[in-house]
Amino acid sequence: MAIKSINGVMLRKMILNGAKLLDSNKQHVDSLNVFPVPDGDTGTNMSLTLLSAAKEVSACPNNDIDVLCNAISKGSLRGARGNSGVITSQILKGIATELSSCQSGITVKDLARGMAKGTEIAYKAVTKPQEGTILTVIRMMSEKATKSAKYTNNVVDFFNNVIKAGEETLKQTPEMLPALKKAGVVDAGGRGLLIIFQGFCNSLMGQEEVNLEFDDSINKTSDWSTANNEQFHAELSDLDAIEFAYCTEFFVINLKEGTQESDIDALRDKLLGIGDCVLVIGDLTMVKVHVHTNSPGQALTYALELGELDRLKIENMLEQNRALIAHSKKEELKPYGMVSVCSGEGMSAIFKDLLVDQIIEGGQTMNPSADDIARACDKIPAKDIFVFPNNKNIILAAEQAKDLSKRTIHVVPTVNVPQGLSAVLAFDPQDTIDNILENMEDARQSVKVGSVTFAVRETSIDGFDLKEGDIIGIGDKLIMAKGDDSSTVTEELIDKLIDEDISTITLYYGHETTEKQAQKLVEKLSEKYDSCDVDAHFGGQALYYYIIAME
Repeated sequence: MAIKSINGVMLRKMILNGAKLLDSNKQHVDSLNVFPVPDGDTGTNMSLTLLSAAKEVSACPNNDIDVLCNAISKGSLRGARGNSGVITSQILKGIATELSSCQSGITVKDLARGMAKGTEIAYKAVTKPQEGTILTVIRMMSEKATKSAKYTNNVVDFFNNVIKAGEETLKQTPEMLPALKKAGVVDAGGRGLLIIFQGFCNSLMGQEEVNLEFDDSINKTSDWSTANNEQFHAELSDLDAIEFAYCTEFFVINLKEGTQESDIDALRDKLLGIGDCVLVIGDLTMVKVHVHTNSPGQALTYALELGELDRLKIENMLEQNRALIAHSKKEELKPYGMVSVCSGEGMSAIFKDLLVDQIIEGGQTMNPSADDIARACDKIPAKDIFVFPNNKNIILAAEQAKDLSKRTIHVVPTVNVPQGLSAVLAFDPQDTIDNILENMEDARQSVKVGSVTFAVRETSIDGFDLKEGDIIGIGDKLIMAKGDDSSTVTEELIDKLIDEDISTITLYYGHETTEKQAQKLVEKLSEKYDSCDVDAHFGGQALYYYIIAME
């Protein structure tokens, strides 16, 4: 397939497909992480960086190459996360800078210049460039790009040559970084970069839906010369030792009048005095800062001399290291684990008391993603995980998490918290999977549930004329009571829900209801329904005065 130049439409598709392909393969890139204090997962960080660029590109009003290139540069910087994400943004910035003037079309020579510029900017962005990383991969790809541009004008052939050179370099990275060789992996950032370029190439060939296969087992022998290794290799710190505890990231925006490029350079020098892994990139419109330091407050103070701070993130790498070391230790898997989604401090505590392994904060108006659920499952050292969505809008995400998690997930389709609690109580770890699921299903269906909240607008529904602020009692998808007092409405709702088979009434009161109010209602209900056990527990949920479980 012969393509001699790239127009704006093609460039837009390349960025979108590169982002899509990396997002689809970010878990593989994440799996290559070996350092004990990563700023986050490499694949995820790079994916979010490129998705930010793709979002900016998608918003471009036309396909002018200069407009698209500006969007690529700004979008990737705004979304840059972690070292690899920031370096990726600088590679893209360099490429975009060179291509922005190619209004009549982008040729292989333009691409080669862009990659050279991207390599240059990426190396300058890093205080102490480390070979055996994404930097080495882009540098060797850039060198191949310059050579290829001399003997081919076919853009597809150009990309294939560049990607091949990148793959060969990636195989050599363990010989440059002992930590990679010890872990038995290639560099994660380099793999992510190659996926991006493969996405570019696939887009040009019209192959946007492509499943990638990776051979990232390391090559024990390498042609990388000792001289090169000595020239570029920087000593790695002991993987268990952390000199600077806090990974600090932020943007400096709305820079003060009179600020110059030299002031940005001065900020970089100041940060070098209080930490390492310093990245200070950008221009007089916006600056991205990353530093590992024991004095995050001092880093922020230095930056405030230039302008306003935005999107601050400070992470404790000591804690990250402990978690990673604990995760890396081989752990015997227990048969079963449980994950529950719920909202409210009290609800979380109740599930924990029932030995649920992981609690995901979420619920109505705050639905966790499939990835959130999969990650929670992966944290549990168990072969089979039972997931309780506790909301009808979360069940589908929980089902999708099955494809994302390394565990075997069983979704118990609970649509509210009382169903989740009932299902958890039915769990018998000595039973078989099938029997456990059957018992949980029976348990969740055996509970009657009601809730008491308030109307947010004026309307007529289910035979009630409501105005904003009215307290309402909701049964099975229907409004069954209304009033101006939560206790009175709760009592009326229970009156309409209860039947002769009910023997237990449990009230979970929200953060706007006091314990005194709840206990007073319990006493009244106990007198009214003397054949039932009535109890109240602090749920702490927002929006709902009471959630009622009746069994």
